[in-house]
Amino acid sequence: MSKVIFDNLTVNQALDSMANSISSSEIYMIGIQRGGARVADALQHRLQKQKVSVQRGNLDISFYRDDLDTIAPNPEVRPSKLPFDLSDKNIWLIDDVLYTGRTIRAALGEIFDYGRPASIKLAVLLDRGGRELPIAADLVGLAHQAKPEQSVKLITDPEGWFVEQRQVKS
Repeated sequence: MSKVIFDNLTVNQALDSMANSISSSEIYMIGIQRGGARVADALQHRLQKQKVSVQRGNLDISFYRDDLDTIAPNPEVRPSKLPFDLSDKNIWLIDDVLYTGRTIRAALGEIFDYGRPASIKLAVLLDRGGRELPIAADLVGLAHQAKPEQSVKLITDPEGWFVEQRQVKS
């Protein structure tokens, strides 16, 4: 059984706040496939309305994960697209939900295979707690402490965006 913990209005207010916090003259933004890429798209749209130049890329970190064999038997792999040189750039890495930190560790590994940025800042729509690695977001839209036996997921559909929590283990 799932329960909505953040509705469309709350998610959109968080996205607006995040865009206002990262606004500058030029942004280099990388979304982690799939949910992080959707959040990065939403942030890019908001920033471009503010006349901010946004260079966008996406990462598929599937082969960089240390837990690939435990997440799915046949994970869907998409190509990473980084259409700009990362060297000496200040990068915003974007994800939807921050949990253990393993996804971010994998993303950092892949980013450094493409080049050496000047800095990387992490922005997440939702921090659900429960870190297994020493990783923290520089920018958090929403926070919610979920128990290990619960999953938290960003849902995007024609009716809007919302965050749901579900019991996965008893």
